[in-house]
Amino acid sequence: MRFKHFMTAALMAGIAYGAGMADAVAQDAPTRLVGGFDVGPGGFPNNVNPLLATTGYMALTLAYEPLVIYDEKIEKVIGRLADSFEIAPDGLTYTFKLSPEAKWHDGEAFTSKDVAFTLDLARNNASGSVYVARLATITDVATPDDRTVVLTLSQPNSSLLDTLTKLMMLPEHKLASIPADTLARNEYWITEPVGTGAFRFKQYSPNQFIEYEAFADYRRGKPKIDQLVNRYFKTPAAAVAALKAGEIAVSYVEADDVTNFQSDDAFRVIEGKSQVVNYLGFNFAAKIWDDQRVRAAVMYALDRKTIVEQLYGGKATVANCGYTAERLVPSDLEAYDYNPDKARELLKEAGWDQINGAKPISVLTYYNNDQSNNVVAAMQAMLAQVGINIAPRVADMAGYNAVIYAKPIDPSQFQLVYAGLTNGPNPGNLNIGLNGAQIPPNGSNYTRVDIPAVSEAFNAGLKQTTAEGMDKSYRDVCSAMNKELPWATLWETKRYGVESVKLKNMNWQPAPGGGPYEMHQETWELEGN
Repeated sequence: MRFKHFMTAALMAGIAYGAGMADAVAQDAPTRLVGGFDVGPGGFPNNVNPLLATTGYMALTLAYEPLVIYDEKIEKVIGRLADSFEIAPDGLTYTFKLSPEAKWHDGEAFTSKDVAFTLDLARNNASGSVYVARLATITDVATPDDRTVVLTLSQPNSSLLDTLTKLMMLPEHKLASIPADTLARNEYWITEPVGTGAFRFKQYSPNQFIEYEAFADYRRGKPKIDQLVNRYFKTPAAAVAALKAGEIAVSYVEADDVTNFQSDDAFRVIEGKSQVVNYLGFNFAAKIWDDQRVRAAVMYALDRKTIVEQLYGGKATVANCGYTAERLVPSDLEAYDYNPDKARELLKEAGWDQINGAKPISVLTYYNNDQSNNVVAAMQAMLAQVGINIAPRVADMAGYNAVIYAKPIDPSQFQLVYAGLTNGPNPGNLNIGLNGAQIPPNGSNYTRVDIPAVSEAFNAGLKQTTAEGMDKSYRDVCSAMNKELPWATLWETKRYGVESVKLKNMNWQPAPGGGPYEMHQETWELEGN
């Protein structure tokens, strides 16, 4: 397939599905679904290489599949490309039995060699993979036959299955000839990628859309939707406008947009916990946050409860560590209730005037909508009251990643981030942003947190082999975060989606933080199209 560019006007004319188009379409025309499947803070990646993905899983799983995936409720891990799997009692051996019917989009059979190839790439720093540290406990990948994969671990890893729900399998026969160190941004991803999912790649227009078509040989049956388009919107407001205009059938929306759809019979509003904790992340490479008293002052300076009530309409839960689930939150945490006098006192004790004083502090964020801008403005005003002057800087996801993963890191580019990270369904998800072992290039700890008490608590949690042991260990993580403050944790919000009532059978949870989950894409239908 050739790489194609399309003018925006042509895009709008070609992919609208509204009533105006329907009148001119023959009855036997293919069913075409257009959506903003990954609109939101993470947006749409400029590159669609699954090894680099930290968001956008809903769109990725249209074409790619992992070995295992979360069930419809995002509670339990079940098989996807693996028909079944077993974990040894000691947690050191994982055996996967692969589907004998799975095929790549070019007709080649999916085999255990593809799994081994994908895992080797994902553990190779040269590939640009974000999974290197997360898969570090795997010491051996055996493929005794085409349908069996056996992983041997150096120690138990209670987050391994969760990680594998996000790791999309890749074709050895297409990628083996491409050097790993050129793979990250290789043209392959936008010209001829193949997966095993219900839809196969058709064309990609940078920053505009990806178009897919039904994979007729999909092992679960040919999808009922013939053509599917994932449109890119720079802001949620643009997606809302497209929904209202009938240009798309589904999208994430911000909380303050929900009222626009609740009274409209043409749409369904879906609400769920985001499974993402928002935080101000201290860039430890900047050195101004080394004193815990300074970090505590930031917490006391923020009236988080008022922000939740007034700016989120009560649709968020204040977080005093990285978790809000009751089973993971000890009862004796410091609440860090709003206390600007306490904040000033701590800053004075720490010598803030000598550390930084009134110098502006750059806050980098990818959140760019009215609600988020208001939240940042409120935090800016509150922090200014105690003598911490922040200067917000908004970037798209590509620009954000370019700054935080720069080699070497330039602390002058950002001293804080306003961001979010998945805190469920497996609590070990936070490990990638807080464990010292995950500092780039090994992982996604881009604020360079290296606090032994925090890393050790995560390490203990990852070694657990029972649910009870995990809960206890992650309560220890919560306590360590609350005391050491690697982040100024803020809140976990509700997440909202809107879909046309014409769209049927889409099991949709507006909580992308959980990663890929069972959506049964092959059963989706769009009435009146």
